[in-house]
Amino acid sequence: MGYTRVMALYVNKDQKRSELQERLDAELRAKLAARSKQEHDRPDGVEDSAYIKGTKQTSSIAWAWLAIVIAMIVLFIIFIYMANTV
Repeated sequence: MGYTRVMALYVNKDQKRSELQERLDAELRAKLAARSKQEHDRPDGVEDSAYIKGTKQTSSIAWAWLAIVIAMIVLFIIFIYMANTV
Protein backbone atom coordinates (compact mmCIF):
# COMPACT_ATOMS: atom_id res chain seq x y z
CA MET A 1 0.00 0.00 0.00
CA GLY A 2 1.31 3.37 -0.95
CA TYR A 3 0.30 6.82 -0.02
CA THR A 4 0.34 10.11 -1.81
CA ARG A 5 2.23 13.05 -0.41
CA VAL A 6 0.12 16.15 -0.67
CA MET A 7 1.04 19.63 0.37
CA ALA A 8 -1.91 21.10 2.18
CA LEU A 9 -2.84 24.36 3.81
CA TYR A 10 -4.54 23.90 7.16
CA VAL A 11 -7.25 26.32 8.14
CA ASN A 12 -8.86 26.42 11.55
CA LYS A 13 -12.57 25.74 11.62
CA ASP A 14 -13.27 29.25 12.87
CA GLN A 15 -11.26 30.79 10.00
CA LYS A 16 -12.81 31.00 6.58
CA ARG A 17 -9.59 32.07 4.87
CA SER A 18 -5.95 31.52 5.70
CA GLU A 19 -3.43 34.31 6.19
CA LEU A 20 -1.85 33.48 2.83
CA GLN A 21 -5.21 33.79 1.09
CA GLU A 22 -5.87 37.11 2.82
CA ARG A 23 -2.45 38.47 1.82
CA LEU A 24 -2.85 37.36 -1.81
CA ASP A 25 -6.32 38.87 -1.92
CA ALA A 26 -5.02 42.19 -0.60
CA GLU A 27 -2.16 42.24 -3.15
CA LEU A 28 -4.45 41.46 -6.08
CA ARG A 29 -6.94 44.11 -5.02
CA ALA A 30 -4.13 46.68 -4.76
CA LYS A 31 -2.85 45.80 -8.25
CA LEU A 32 -6.37 46.00 -9.68
CA ALA A 33 -6.96 49.40 -8.07
CA ALA A 34 -3.63 50.72 -9.40
CA ARG A 35 -4.35 49.47 -12.91
CA SER A 36 -7.87 50.87 -12.85
CA LYS A 37 -6.62 54.28 -11.68
CA GLN A 38 -3.91 54.30 -14.36
CA GLU A 39 -6.43 53.53 -17.12
CA HIS A 40 -8.81 56.26 -15.97
CA ASP A 41 -6.07 58.91 -15.79
CA ARG A 42 -5.49 58.85 -19.56
CA PRO A 43 -7.86 60.85 -21.77
CA ASP A 44 -9.75 58.67 -24.19
CA GLY A 45 -7.90 57.95 -27.41
CA VAL A 46 -4.82 60.10 -26.83
CA GLU A 47 -2.33 57.27 -27.22
CA ASP A 48 -4.44 55.46 -29.79
CA SER A 49 -4.52 58.42 -32.17
CA ALA A 50 -0.73 58.63 -32.57
CA TYR A 51 -0.83 56.46 -35.70
CA ILE A 52 -3.02 59.06 -37.47
CA LYS A 53 -0.36 61.78 -37.36
CA GLY A 54 0.96 62.57 -40.83
CA THR A 55 -2.06 61.19 -42.67
CA LYS A 56 -4.70 63.10 -44.54
CA GLN A 57 -8.42 62.74 -44.98
CA THR A 58 -9.78 60.74 -47.92
CA SER A 59 -10.12 62.93 -50.97
CA SER A 60 -13.35 63.64 -52.79
CA ILE A 61 -12.36 61.41 -55.73
CA ALA A 62 -12.20 58.21 -53.66
CA TRP A 63 -15.29 56.96 -55.49
CA ALA A 64 -13.33 57.14 -58.78
CA TRP A 65 -10.55 54.94 -57.39
CA LEU A 66 -13.15 52.50 -56.14
CA ALA A 67 -14.78 52.41 -59.59
CA ILE A 68 -11.39 51.80 -61.24
CA VAL A 69 -10.62 48.90 -58.90
CA ILE A 70 -14.05 47.34 -59.47
CA ALA A 71 -13.65 47.74 -63.25
CA MET A 72 -10.25 46.04 -63.11
CA ILE A 73 -11.70 43.12 -61.17
CA VAL A 74 -14.57 42.76 -63.65
CA LEU A 75 -12.20 42.92 -66.62
CA PHE A 76 -9.95 40.29 -65.03
CA ILE A 77 -12.93 37.97 -64.52
CA ILE A 78 -14.00 38.50 -68.16
CA PHE A 79 -10.44 37.79 -69.32
CA ILE A 80 -10.28 34.54 -67.36
CA TYR A 81 -13.71 33.50 -68.66
CA MET A 82 -12.74 34.24 -72.29
CA ALA A 83 -9.40 32.41 -71.92
CA ASN A 84 -11.13 29.29 -70.62
CA THR A 85 -13.84 29.21 -73.35
CA VAL A 86 -11.40 29.21 -76.26
